[in-house]
Amino acid sequence: MKKILFAALAALVVLSCTQQAPEQQPLENSVVYEMNVRQYTPEGTFAAAWQQLPRLAELGVDIVWLMPIYPIGVEGRKGTLGSYYAVKDYCAVNPEFGTLEDFDSFVAEAHRLGLRVVLDWVANHTSPDAVWESGKPADWYERDAEGNTTFTADWSDTANLNYENKDVWKGMADAMHFWMERGIDGFRCDMACEVPLEFWQETIAGLRAEYPGMYMLAEGEEPKLHSLSDFDASYAWELHHLLNAIARGEKNIPELLEYIEKDAANNPADAFRLMFTSNHDENSWAGTEFERMGDAAKLMALLTFTLPNGQPLIYTGQEMGWNKRFEFFEKDHIPAWEENEYTDFYKWLIKTRHENPALAAGDKGGRFEVVSTEDSTLVFTRTLPENKVTVKAQLKAPWAYEITAE
Repeated sequence: MKKILFAALAALVVLSCTQQAPEQQPLENSVVYEMNVRQYTPEGTFAAAWQQLPRLAELGVDIVWLMPIYPIGVEGRKGTLGSYYAVKDYCAVNPEFGTLEDFDSFVAEAHRLGLRVVLDWVANHTSPDAVWESGKPADWYERDAEGNTTFTADWSDTANLNYENKDVWKGMADAMHFWMERGIDGFRCDMACEVPLEFWQETIAGLRAEYPGMYMLAEGEEPKLHSLSDFDASYAWELHHLLNAIARGEKNIPELLEYIEKDAANNPADAFRLMFTSNHDENSWAGTEFERMGDAAKLMALLTFTLPNGQPLIYTGQEMGWNKRFEFFEKDHIPAWEENEYTDFYKWLIKTRHENPALAAGDKGGRFEVVSTEDSTLVFTRTLPENKVTVKAQLKAPWAYEITAE
């Protein structure tokens, strides 16, 4: 009996390994999910997050962006566990999260479910005690008159890299290649505008030559991130702050339409603009979307899914209406995942986006046209020859919304 059972289980494993992964959404129609690995589960590990991936696939997201997974420096460490963005070693994983093998298993499961995985890449700085600081020449870092590494703002747990040294460029590109070799699908690049655009141009071109389908997201709004450096997507920070202001009643339709026109004029037609109501910075430092947007939070999320050139982002916990600021340097996990009205809301938004190519980002999406602006209610359409979506958004209380498609 045991032998029969073992054979059946072995056959099941072979079947699961040979099943074809679900077809991935085109990048222009994809939805990004930012995973805070430390806070995502009580365990805060790759192994525990691996078990949650089917839930994300059911939610409908397409790209899982992992906040930095690398070992964190000890020198100058903030809090008990430190900042993910004080990287000690670019080619290793934080033991808090598990091992490289655990990470590989996470990526393999994500790919089996049709999800892309991108890593948060911190190119501007390392921790002061990074392996590069002791293992590379001194001129890999910016230094003051006394020879000490420098840091930006109040980030005393970091050390700025010296991009006047082209060896830094090669070291960074080699480290990024290390992860592409392990099967990831691209990078979200922290503080992209603080690093020379020419570095990104050279490095992205080199990586795309070997991995043409990779996805590159820049934390920055400089149009040259697209036109010069070939990023697929960049942050729509200005829109985010505008949506907060609309929710507070300080701005309305005229400012939103002015933004849309300006953004289209400033950026290449094929640029994706990452749109969001929350992310790790906003949640921990500025507050949850409910603190900033109140009852308008759902409507503002809907706009991030439907405005032209937008690529929507969901941050850890938003899909269950998590209304708490995560501690940034400590363990502060979500105790348990539960489906509720917010889960249904985001499933509906994602399904609507996937089923309507007119909502795609960049020049693949439908033409934007304003139908009406009466009584603080914006009605607009996104139109392709084969698909038309109409969005009605009441930009004042009671914050009503409606989407119809044909």
